[in-house]
Amino acid sequence: MKIEIITVGDEILIGQIIDTNSAWMAAELTRQGFEIVAITTVGDREEDMAKAIDTGFSRADVLLMTGGVGPTRDDITKKTLCNYFHTELIFDGTVLQHITHLFTHKNYSMNELTKNQAFVPKGCTVIQNRVGTAPLLWFEQRSHILVSMPGVPFEMKTAITDEIIPRLKKRFLSVDYVKSSFLVSGITESALAILLENFEATLPGNFSLAYLPSYGLIRLRLSARGKENLLEMRFQEKKLRKLLCDFLVADSDEPLEALLGEALRKERLTLSTAESCTGGNIAHRITLVPGASEYYKGTVVSYDNRVKISLLEVSNQAIETYGAVSREVVEQMAQNVSEKMKTDCSIAVSGIAGPDGGTPEKPVGTVWICTRMHRETVTKKYQFGTSREENINRTTNMAILQMIKMLDKYKNKKDAN
Repeated sequence: MKIEIITVGDEILIGQIIDTNSAWMAAELTRQGFEIVAITTVGDREEDMAKAIDTGFSRADVLLMTGGVGPTRDDITKKTLCNYFHTELIFDGTVLQHITHLFTHKNYSMNELTKNQAFVPKGCTVIQNRVGTAPLLWFEQRSHILVSMPGVPFEMKTAITDEIIPRLKKRFLSVDYVKSSFLVSGITESALAILLENFEATLPGNFSLAYLPSYGLIRLRLSARGKENLLEMRFQEKKLRKLLCDFLVADSDEPLEALLGEALRKERLTLSTAESCTGGNIAHRITLVPGASEYYKGTVVSYDNRVKISLLEVSNQAIETYGAVSREVVEQMAQNVSEKMKTDCSIAVSGIAGPDGGTPEKPVGTVWICTRMHRETVTKKYQFGTSREENINRTTNMAILQMIKMLDKYKNKKDAN
């Protein structure tokens, strides 16, 4: 069984918003054993949507469509689907009852546009949207299925998880998808490809190795379809792990911040951060992990030197002598934030994100990172590129990674004793 994802919305085509829905759906459906053959984006035009459906049905059994089902004038998905499937909109009292319940619970007032959400295409299966007003619409045409869902991410995720995947599994046989992920750092993508050239050349034909680079890290995904490949997967994992050696950060699909949280939780350690050039991005990443409050105590975003001096008590002399982007300053930042927040560990960063502010001695992309644990520090200088976005994200990744390595060394030393 093959699935195509179709996202609807001019706002996606013009780059006003990023299509995170398709990425999430593709990952979740693949994990559940379904095959994604294409992802298509179309604007809010009936002709384009109809063509996308025709093309989708020519190569997939199921089309999952998100967007264009709201109450505003540019939301034309329901009208388009009525024309495509030669039907009409009819009133559904059950949908209105559900919308009324949602609005009463949230203390919202109902208007005519919202009530219009209760009009649905005749002949389709209507599935209630537990967390929103626009229902899910399930169409069947001969051997094909089309499901229309809201484009609001949390509504779409609830629909896919609670309704669509269980229904598809009842109708179609999903194929088990076996995969392993390896997080790698300290090597470029091209150098890694050369290192793994023979490994890839000898992989069984139904196996694939994907390279997913992201700001100083590379995630390798080794995959195959079918549970019968599980033993072979374990064999190939061992070969790959041996080749990666010192470049391997973790054989896990978890994001870097989740790995950090797991390490802190296991050792029952706490963490604080002091950020300059990253502007709170490290704190943001750490707190994306559910339960981070168990080990993470807070941050000081000392973007301005006056904040470094007044809140973090970095010495003015150190800033004047060595500059804000220096070993001396980040070490004081790490020590003082740890002492003020009474944490076992701390991370401090200071750098020149760009595009301006660089000098011949300290060009754009110069970053100092200090990680601290129980009075022991690791301080490193990094030289990144000229892109501000890249420098912020690479600094964030390298700071978290440096802390993970410090925790790993601490654990190994403790286990040895």
